Amino acid sequence: MSSQKLPLEGVRILDLTTVIMGPYTTQVLGDFGADVIKIEEPEGDMTRVIGPSRNPRMSSLFLGSNRNKRSVILNLKKNLDKNILWKLIDTADMFVHNIRPQKIKSLGFDPDKVLERNPKIIYGGLHGYREDGPYGGAPAYDDVIQGQSGISGTFISRDNEPNLVPTIVADKSIALMASSGLLAAYIQQLKTRKGSYLEVSMFEGMVGYVLLEHQYGNTFVPSMGGEGYPRALSPQRKPYKTIDGYICILAYTDKQWKNFWTTTDNEIFAKDERFSTNACRAINIDELYNIVAKILLTKTSSDWLQIFKNAEIPSGAVNTLNDLNKDPHLIATNFFRSYNHPTEGHIKIPDTAFQLNRKSLPIRHHQPKPGEQTEEILREAGIKEKEIKNILKNNFID
Repeated sequence: MSSQKLPLEGVRILDLTTVIMGPYTTQVLGDFGADVIKIEEPEGDMTRVIGPSRNPRMSSLFLGSNRNKRSVILNLKKNLDKNILWKLIDTADMFVHNIRPQKIKSLGFDPDKVLERNPKIIYGGLHGYREDGPYGGAPAYDDVIQGQSGISGTFISRDNEPNLVPTIVADKSIALMASSGLLAAYIQQLKTRKGSYLEVSMFEGMVGYVLLEHQYGNTFVPSMGGEGYPRALSPQRKPYKTIDGYICILAYTDKQWKNFWTTTDNEIFAKDERFSTNACRAINIDELYNIVAKILLTKTSSDWLQIFKNAEIPSGAVNTLNDLNKDPHLIATNFFRSYNHPTEGHIKIPDTAFQLNRKSLPIRHHQPKPGEQTEEILREAGIKEKEIKNILKNNFID
């Protein structure tokens, strides 16, 4: 336990989310001190069985996105369990789910009903698509959204075929958007004493994410050159091969490019009008990156990284997933957090981007077993012992 005062202490969140997008959203809020109550069906979150595990339904994927939460098992197909959820709603500041709109409505927990019951609550609906469009209510996962949002299509200019980013970028990006949106809605509630319905959609969110730079000429009407940020789409934009491996480098400002040409003994290009400004470099980006690639073939990775460090040119190694565990910076900052989980033993998880007053956000609650805190939470809500016994008897799966 930590004595550090956290910003969201005292904020209660009912978390009806599953998989990654929703649980990552609420984990961010839990890391900042919120009391996150994970409401699970008897079979539990599906990520509980994805990946290696020491015990049933406590997989690595689940452990990665469900710390700082408490778990309650409720079967929302049963009236008793629904009534208990309503009592929990009375005590909550936020109600967050990633259930499709038509299904949450059929369960009786659509935004109008929840806000009628608790007018101060923040209702967060995390959906694949906005409800009012033709895709509204359709199922969606990361791979589908990567394709629809244009991410997969950006690979065509480089590889001549679409591809997927090998991380669940849509789920995790939308989770960060959702956590900030929920916080903004909560701040508004503190001012107005009125709750609100926040819809967060994966498709629209990721289209905006992709088009931030790729709207490009289409920002103007009529278009001034079409879509696509040339530097990001260049087939030559990739890690550079050296004598003994690969590195990444990005000189960006005029000063950095001047330093690059000087430190690599290629001052002739410093006077080349094709590369004299950012605007000129954007037009001639493929030629520029081809020149850089040929230059970097002449030294080892460590030699170049030292040269670029001295010249204050942003550069870095190309790490594999395994390399990250040995990265000297991550080791020095104690980024990987090792601790003893009460049922899963010694585990190691990555830290977050955040430090509050120079301290990492504490792990206040270990990742829970399915329904681990059901009795505790139901008693807090004033549920009668007989009802608690019925819940425990009917809902738990060994």
